[in-house]
Amino acid sequence: MDQERLSAIIECLLFAAGEPVSMARLSAVLDNVPREDIRRALTDLTSSYANAGRGIQLEQVAGGYQLRTAREHAFYVRKLLAARPPRLSRPMLETVAIIAYRQPITRPEIEQLRGVDSGAVLDTLLERRFVKIAGRKEAPGRPLIYATTPEFLEAFSLKDLESLPDISELREVESQLAAGLEAAESGSTQLELEPQLDPNPLSESPAEGPAAETSPSDEKESGESN
Repeated sequence: MDQERLSAIIECLLFAAGEPVSMARLSAVLDNVPREDIRRALTDLTSSYANAGRGIQLEQVAGGYQLRTAREHAFYVRKLLAARPPRLSRPMLETVAIIAYRQPITRPEIEQLRGVDSGAVLDTLLERRFVKIAGRKEAPGRPLIYATTPEFLEAFSLKDLESLPDISELREVESQLAAGLEAAESGSTQLELEPQLDPNPLSESPAEGPAAETSPSDEKESGESN
């Protein structure tokens, strides 16, 4: 198969999938094509989209490859889909960050770091599929342990967990983030994030992203233990 046709087929597969597609899945479909040729086609497609200033980009996200709308055009995509930008409350941001950097981690360990009950927040993160139950810890009571999901990586445009910012980098912007949080809390308890809205805005059924509304339970944080 010539490289141009291979690139066209891969582009078609990624468009139809509407979610990150791993190299293993691509290889399973293109079973007679060497992986090196598939990687070359993906590189060519990535460069083609980037260099042409297209409205769609090919990115490595959540362990796979995905066609995603360019971030600078998110405003127009939201208008087309009549969608509000996804939002996460401060407690949700704190909790998912702790899980991302300390996983696997138990609820008591999360609450020790946050200094507040986190049951309701964990429930909401589980509902949104940002975190998952990854088993039980071999400790008294065998508490549940939590970890992040591919949906978390996809929402924050991360290739993998190694793509998370270094913790020292986060401390450098802590004062700016704190100022933003104070401003948000003065009028609203929510922060707007900018994860990609829809990797395939031309499809009939846009890929489901993070929920647009923050549940009141995020701030309630009532304390039922797992």
